[in-house]
Amino acid sequence: MGHSENFLITSSRILENLMMQFPRIDKMIDIVDSTRARGGRLFIIGVGGSAGNASHAVNDFRKLCNIETYAPTDNVSELTARANDEGLDTIFTGWLKVSRLNSDDCLFILSVGGGNIERKVSLSIVNAINFAKERGASIIGIVGRDGGYTAKNADACVVIPTIDEQLVTPQTEGMQAVIWHLMVSSPKLQENKTKW
Repeated sequence: MGHSENFLITSSRILENLMMQFPRIDKMIDIVDSTRARGGRLFIIGVGGSAGNASHAVNDFRKLCNIETYAPTDNVSELTARANDEGLDTIFTGWLKVSRLNSDDCLFILSVGGGNIERKVSLSIVNAINFAKERGASIIGIVGRDGGYTAKNADACVVIPTIDEQLVTPQTEGMQAVIWHLMVSSPKLQENKTKW
């Protein structure tokens, strides 16, 4: 089997598995809807490719769903200043402090691994989750592998199953887009029509 065929077959198997997780997706939609209803904000964080997805998702939640939404990674000047001066592990918590994250808000994690304290991976995400919990904010996520720290600590989280170890990152980041597009097109959240 060639790469293209394997990638698409793997994608199909992942989507079949995600059908069993629709209650989690619906719970995430409910949490975002409640966040908007109480005047809260949605903060979407990710690193690497997931940071790019966060930026795209911000656009969709703002434009289609009328939800005040931000991605700290969209401000590269502040992000790199914090990384340089304070270290990578607190780039998100510093940003969220200045934004006065509170119990009306929701933190939305996009990540392949979800953060792992023992392996010291994506500690910026782990610290952001801990900060959100301290502030009483809701936490949702779309992650891969076993979901790591995010899956264990979120109020609702979708874990993209691993079908092919070699494709974990591209499949997880691709499926993040599928799930957030499902969310923003939900009749419960979408308030503005798409152009096409």
